[in-house]
Amino acid sequence: MAVSQSIKGNLKQIPAGVWVLGFVSMLMDISSEMIHALLPIYMVTVLGTSTLAVGIIEGIAEATAAITKIFSGALSDWLGKRKGLAVLGYGMAAFTKPIFPLAPSLSWLIAARFIDRVGKGVRGAPRDALVADLASPEVRGASFGLRQSLDTIGAFVGPLLAILLMLWTANNFQAVFWIAVIPAFLAFGLIAFAVKEPERPTELRKVMSPLSRVELVRLGADYWWVVGIATVFTLARFSEAFLILRAQSVGLPIALVPAVMVLMNIVYALAAYPAGVLSDRVDRHSILIAGLTLLIVADIVLALSGGIVGVALGVVLWGLHMGLTQGLLATLVADTAPAELRGTAYGMFNLMTGLALLAASVIAGALWDVIGPQGTFLAGATFTAVAIAGLLALRRNGLAGGAQRSSEQ
Repeated sequence: MAVSQSIKGNLKQIPAGVWVLGFVSMLMDISSEMIHALLPIYMVTVLGTSTLAVGIIEGIAEATAAITKIFSGALSDWLGKRKGLAVLGYGMAAFTKPIFPLAPSLSWLIAARFIDRVGKGVRGAPRDALVADLASPEVRGASFGLRQSLDTIGAFVGPLLAILLMLWTANNFQAVFWIAVIPAFLAFGLIAFAVKEPERPTELRKVMSPLSRVELVRLGADYWWVVGIATVFTLARFSEAFLILRAQSVGLPIALVPAVMVLMNIVYALAAYPAGVLSDRVDRHSILIAGLTLLIVADIVLALSGGIVGVALGVVLWGLHMGLTQGLLATLVADTAPAELRGTAYGMFNLMTGLALLAASVIAGALWDVIGPQGTFLAGATFTAVAIAGLLALRRNGLAGGAQRSSEQ
């Protein structure tokens, strides 16, 4: 009862701008996931694209987004403003959505996918920095948890809508792509007209060269510890595509494979906000360690299970660990980075973890081919144990003191 009242109380304290940014993320995710859930199939079956080409296109698109984030975050620090870049990023994504149903050839789709991911990179770091600027330290964890929950709702509503609309339209890809345009422009309108950026505190210094060595050093040891731990942790949290492959390997029918991602994202969405609220009241590191421990358990279950029920349990645990960790890592960046360098901090954080995720997926795929799924998931558990050791060292050295430190800023 007390926990329920605490969660409700925190909802009232979260600034309206954070709520709007959460719904912006949700609507854009619904739009993007409706398209991305169908795009590989559309490219292969309708346009005759090879699966190798699909993989190359997706890899380049995601790498582009990760690299763009560091520059957009740094630019937001140099300007001293976040909203304009966030609006630009969401606008790029929204205005490219009509290209998908109109594209006459693969080259048009490649261009649209590229611009869409550049838009994601442009908006990512400034948006996270804007959440940190809007939220007071007392509800910082709850604010990031709420945004993450709403974002994740879009991640499972989008594919579900795509499935239902494909059934309703008798597999009319273009019709589904046109419907996906609607939430994208709603997201763009919301951030453009319903979010008010707070005034920049007068005591903050002007940042002239955010990516210079001097400024990167000013981010501080606490921040770089967080980035290092998150990078090692991301090596354990390889692409969720391997959850789908694991489900297929134990006999889940292909038609039901999307249910894996739906289940994972539902648990993720339900856990992210309560985890954020709890992190404002207790040491953030304790919750993060609990989340990492859950990942070890999930990896072991997924490695050793031979049936659908066991894999489903592993997927649930995976979603729970995501809920306990992803919003918290974003909160720890806000806790540790100087306010005038938050954009750069989020850009660097996203770049490092994005590259780690790419490396993790390559390692996971190689282990799968050589050893099998057991090798992939047990290696993930090992990397997670290393991340936990780093977190324990962080706490022992008194760095990045979680909720206690955040309340002092």
